[in-house]
Formats: sequence, C-alpha cells, structure tokens
Amino acid sequence: MQVSIACNVGGGGGSSEHQLKERRAAAAAASTGTACQSKVRAEPAERLTLLGHAHMKEAPGRHSNMKYRNLGKSGLRVSCLGLGTWVTFGSQISNEMAESVMTVAYDSGVNLFDTAEVYASGRAETTLGNILKKKTWRRSSYVVTTKIYWGGQAETERGLSRKHIIEGLRGSLSRLQLDYVDIVFANRSDINAPMEEIVRAMTFVIDQGMAMYWGTSRWNAVEIMEAYSIARQFNLVPPVCEQAEYHYFQRDKVELHLPELYHKIGVGAMTWSPLACGLLTGKYNEGVPESSRAAMKGYAWLKERLYSDEGKKQLTKIKELHLLADRLNCTAAQLAIAWCLRSEGVSSVLLGVSNTEQLLENLGSIRVLAQLTPPLIAEMDALLGNKPRSAKKEARS
Repeated sequence: MQVSIACNVGGGGGSSEHQLKERRAAAAAASTGTACQSKVRAEPAERLTLLGHAHMKEAPGRHSNMKYRNLGKSGLRVSCLGLGTWVTFGSQISNEMAESVMTVAYDSGVNLFDTAEVYASGRAETTLGNILKKKTWRRSSYVVTTKIYWGGQAETERGLSRKHIIEGLRGSLSRLQLDYVDIVFANRSDINAPMEEIVRAMTFVIDQGMAMYWGTSRWNAVEIMEAYSIARQFNLVPPVCEQAEYHYFQRDKVELHLPELYHKIGVGAMTWSPLACGLLTGKYNEGVPESSRAAMKGYAWLKERLYSDEGKKQLTKIKELHLLADRLNCTAAQLAIAWCLRSEGVSSVLLGVSNTEQLLENLGSIRVLAQLTPPLIAEMDALLGNKPRSAKKEARS
C-alpha cells in the first residue's frame, strides 16, 4: 500500500511535557534569533561542506538562520525547509492559523510552499491562494509548487494524460489565484499514460507560462530516467526534482537511487514526512493519544503500523534517539529534520505543522545541522541499523 504520510506534527522529544515545552520555547527563540547560542551552538557555514552540500552551493540569505540550495542542478534557489499543506490547510487548521503559519514561515526565510490539487479536495490550494493574495509579498520572492494526478471523479479528471495535466493545472491556478506555479509535479506515475505524452504535456504547460519547471513525486529511478531520456531525444523539458518520503525508517530511495540520478541528470530531491507522521516525536511511545493522527478516522493503517512487530522495534529505537537529542540539547523533531537535511542531493525538506509553535521548533533544526559530524552520523546509523548499501559497492568489495 502506497500512502502519502506527509507529517503535520512538529513535536519534539523529552522525558516530560514540561521539558518538551521548555525545548520548544528555546527552539522558537533560536529560530527568531533572540536566544540561540546556548541551545545549539553555531558553527561556520563551511562545516556544512562536510555533509555533502558543497556542490549544491548552499548559502545563507538575508535571514541569518535559513539556508538556500539549488533545486537539483537547476538555477532555482529554494529554502532548505519548505512548508507543506497536506491535511492542515483547508482541513485540520483554521484559515487564520494557516495564515499565521505562512506568515511566520515567510518571515523566517521559507520561500517554498507546496500543495496539490487533491489536498482537501482543492481547499488547500484555495486557502493558500487566498493567503498569498492577501499578503503584499512579491510574487518573485517565493516558490509555489502543486501536484497533479487526483482531480475529480471522472476518468478524465485524474491521471497524467495530456488532457488532465493541462486542465488540472488550470484548475489549480484558478484556486491559487496565480498566473503560474514555479513547479508542477506529477503526483505519481501513470501506467495508462505513455511517457512521451506526459513529458510533452509538461513541456507544453511550461512553454505556455503556466509553470516554470516540472518534477515527479513517488516515481522510481527507472521512470525518472525514462522521462529524462525522452526529453533529451525530442528536445523537450526534463524533470528537475523528485518528491520522496524520507525519514529514519525510509532511506533507500533518497540515499541510494536519487544521488545517482542527481549526479547523472541533475534531478534533485524534495523530501516529505521527516517525522514519519509524528512517530519520531515520541508521541506514540506510551500508546495512541486521542488527539493524534493515528486516532483519526481513516488512519487505522497508522495504528496497525504502530502495533506491528516492526513498529514496536522502531519505537524502541526512537527512545534511544531521544536520548541522543537530549545530549545535543535539541528536540527529537529538530534532530530528525536536521538528519534529513544532511543527506546529499536533498534540496529541501517539507514541513507539515498545525501551529506556529511547531513551525518555530522545526525551523530550529537548521542550527542542529552543524552538530551532525561524521562520528555522530555513524553513531545514529549504528543505532538505526538500516543504512542502505549499494549492491554495486558490495559486488566490488
């Protein structure tokens, strides 16, 4: 079962609710620059090159804490942390809270906002569009991405046919009240649509000024390579980015397959669910809280996952990772997000939050990144016990 579980929980680790609140308060202060040196010590930006991002030309912008990276090998500069809207916008949180979250994000240097035609049946795009229209932000100062695949109920209103890519994007632009999106993603692969038709349709919407770039979401490496090859063969526009799930317990694609594509054809990675739907925050360590995602209607699969043998093993490892976060004087959420940011080829990690407190805590992960030294990463790999290994490297050894 392939399920998109972009996390909308930003809680942190700790041994008590009081400690958690203290960490969140400190994280919020750190991300706004009012109290940070004692929370996570700042280190030179050059240290980041040890983590494999020298090739991505990572650099701070006008916001002292936010870092910006190229989207793959394109020239588009995106904040290393982006804001997602799945479950939250148009559904779980009020429009007022959505505006507050977006405002804090933008003021903190976040320039990437991600949505999709399917989120809350289009209401997420509508909410995002209303907020952007209300703000006085220059359109050239931020990046909006949306995803096309699941539209309406009719056969012609879903999939990646030329018809739905064009009509679906027009619908998204109408809800967003924008002339164009910066990136349009194919929200999954489509066995019923020829790859050439998909690439030609994506090239068309770019040529028409409806989008600047296009990318893929939940495609495998073979499919991405096929799209790239067709684009090169027919002088069309190739994809620049893949959206992929990435966290402690979902590693192979982002750490093995996408880096190879990045070096070969320049496709970058925009990752989602860094907290594994709240699992990594420790909120499920003592069971399923009534207000949690796993207790919501339609999420029985998440509860089953938690109570499975594998889920119990993961919870044990999460408790150990919380102790490591304590040692670094950061929250478990900050450590998990920083761990995602350290991976080669990751252009941006999408955050899903339901309030500004969670957002500010998660933004504090940027300061933790400097503490993820090779010895510490090796310690985390040993604890997790799931570091991906290349079959090619094993064959050579």
